[in-house]
Amino acid sequence: MKKYTFKKFINDLHLWAGLGSGIILFLVCLSGTILTFEEEIKAAFSEELIVDPNGKDLLTVETLKQQLEKEGTVSSVTIPEEENGLYVFSVKSDPKQRRGTTFYVDPYTGDYQKQQKSSLDGFFMSMFRLHRWLLLDTEIGRPIVGVATLIFLFLSISGLYLWFPKKLKWKNLKSGFKIKFSANWKRINHDLHNTLGFYACIFLVVMTLTGLCWSFEWYRDASSAVLGTKVFGARGGGPKFESAVTEDQKQLSISEIIKITNKELDYNGETRVSFPPSKKGVYSISKTGASSFSPVTSDKLILDKDGTILNKEIFSEKPLNVQIASLIKPLHTGNVFGTFSKIIYFIACLIATSLPVTGTLIWWNKLQKKRKKKTKDINMARAA
Repeated sequence: MKKYTFKKFINDLHLWAGLGSGIILFLVCLSGTILTFEEEIKAAFSEELIVDPNGKDLLTVETLKQQLEKEGTVSSVTIPEEENGLYVFSVKSDPKQRRGTTFYVDPYTGDYQKQQKSSLDGFFMSMFRLHRWLLLDTEIGRPIVGVATLIFLFLSISGLYLWFPKKLKWKNLKSGFKIKFSANWKRINHDLHNTLGFYACIFLVVMTLTGLCWSFEWYRDASSAVLGTKVFGARGGGPKFESAVTEDQKQLSISEIIKITNKELDYNGETRVSFPPSKKGVYSISKTGASSFSPVTSDKLILDKDGTILNKEIFSEKPLNVQIASLIKPLHTGNVFGTFSKIIYFIACLIATSLPVTGTLIWWNKLQKKRKKKTKDINMARAA
């Protein structure tokens, strides 16, 4: 009788945990794969204004803002780095609106277009709800997905452990790096599970570790304790600033505010300006450099209406733990390095979607093999 080793114990846990959570993990990973390029897919199916700057003067943000005020309260503008890019304004038709409606504006002609709605919006919202809550009520779906994610974390780590052969020699290791397509379908299926799982493992671990921050409050609190800073702490947190400028004092134009921003943050990049929401409000500005290692590592400024700098945050100067905490979402979605990391995450998610399928087939093939062996032994015993 073979000895029941620790590796066999881990293998059994890996097997039954995978079988038990397979359907849920398949749905969560499939929806995550689709959501990776949500913005790009939506953009491909929408018609946008074409900007032609040739021989035209750039209109001021004030002029563009005034034109849009007939649509509602203009809350912010995003100014692209490139000259032929559209300005993106957020307009609230109702003060209670959280985000407002997006308008794309040609900065040379003033022509604007409201963000179009399509059937894709409903599809991607369904994919989002499937990914986060399995299309169930939040209170029911969130913990189910959370538990499945914890299981997936175990599966990723245990799978990596099982990938290593008993004897760590190169001739034993090298077979785990490739898929033998010349073999029968059972061997190919095994290699797809074993090899692709190995290559995707590090990315899947990052996805699960960050994804759990949305599933469990205790996990989010524990992550905050480990990092030494609040995870998702920027939401409604941080210092509050009020304007010290009175109505009879000189207030700078938006163009002048942008000039101060470009002087303080002296590099090319995309700039987002949030306008003062009230008489005591101030300008909140974020800028992402074109040469930045990540499109989500923006620097921030808080300016009073007279141009006084109330606060300045340079992302690269923040402590490492604060940087990591602020990158939890892009680390989970794959947006941390822009398109490059999105492609990697898309492939990793696609592999993750296949793992429950290939894993189940491995189990089924072994089960069939055991049944055949048992039948053969019975027949031999009867013949004897």
